[in-house]
Amino acid sequence: MRVVSSGCKAGVMKLLLIYTGGTIGMVQSEEGDLHPFDFDQLLQLVPEVSRLEAQIETWQPWEPMDSSDIQPEHWALLAKGMDVRREDYDGFVVLHGTDTMAYTASALSFMLLNFGKPIVFTGSQLPVGVLRSDARENLITALELAMARDAAGAPILQEVAIYFEYQLLRANRAYKRSSQNFNAFESPNYPPLAEAGVSLHIKQDSLWRPTGAYQLHPVWKASVGVLTLVPGLSQKMAEAICLEAGLDVVVLHTFGSGNTPHWEWLPELIDAGQQRGVSFLNASQCRLGGVRQPAYAASRMLRHAGVHSAGDMTLEAVVTKSMWLLGQGKVGKAFEIAFAQNLAGERAL
Repeated sequence: MRVVSSGCKAGVMKLLLIYTGGTIGMVQSEEGDLHPFDFDQLLQLVPEVSRLEAQIETWQPWEPMDSSDIQPEHWALLAKGMDVRREDYDGFVVLHGTDTMAYTASALSFMLLNFGKPIVFTGSQLPVGVLRSDARENLITALELAMARDAAGAPILQEVAIYFEYQLLRANRAYKRSSQNFNAFESPNYPPLAEAGVSLHIKQDSLWRPTGAYQLHPVWKASVGVLTLVPGLSQKMAEAICLEAGLDVVVLHTFGSGNTPHWEWLPELIDAGQQRGVSFLNASQCRLGGVRQPAYAASRMLRHAGVHSAGDMTLEAVVTKSMWLLGQGKVGKAFEIAFAQNLAGERAL
């Protein structure tokens, strides 16, 4: 454990800065290539951190990796590590690559259900050592948001969130929208939790509050398939996914408000999967809006076939919530009942 900001007075807030990898933790060498920076260099690279009234310690759970390599077992490792450190820190900031940040952050919103302390994910599109980098602002503001307290001294943020380019978004409502722009993340179906301008404007009415006692469930089961519908999809290709041995859940990634083509074989395929104990979910390819069964005749068949709506959830939240519920042994009807519940602010429809 490294102490990044020292010399703090007794009783000063303690934050844990977790580095998993990604662009934000890179510096450019004289040769021009990128490599992970040493956290001991943090004050040198981002000297503004030393002005925060907090003691900031760091934890690196594994060797820095590209976020495209992060798997469910890494989610569980993060959750367990934050659980054992929960009483030692007032807030947590996770530096993570942008490609799968929404998956990891969404998974932690379930694995650390009702955590009751701020967990802020952030990253950057350019390395911290690059002149035009967005890393400094993202990091400093993420730390400030993790420090935010109300008049009674309680944390204002008590959920998992993503901070990027002046906006704080609920983790299980966000997705990566751009690989080129600084505003890389978007929450199409839920307003920002906070916006950073001249001052930090936290939208109290949008914040999630724990609905029960804190529960650690760092479990998962990756028996979830996603079938993205496209014009011309063959029955054989659909069967290869939906009838895969060992599958528990299939997410039908449908058109518009949850519509499918009138393929004669599709109801039969769904029935064949259900006979094997597979639960089917309907998630829209449209980021804004969501599934409304049966808004159109094209979606009525799914409802009659027992396919369950994912409402306005992101695909990232649908997948991570499904894996998490399956990891707890919930299958069939038990899974479907639990999936329909709004457990961590992930859905409204």
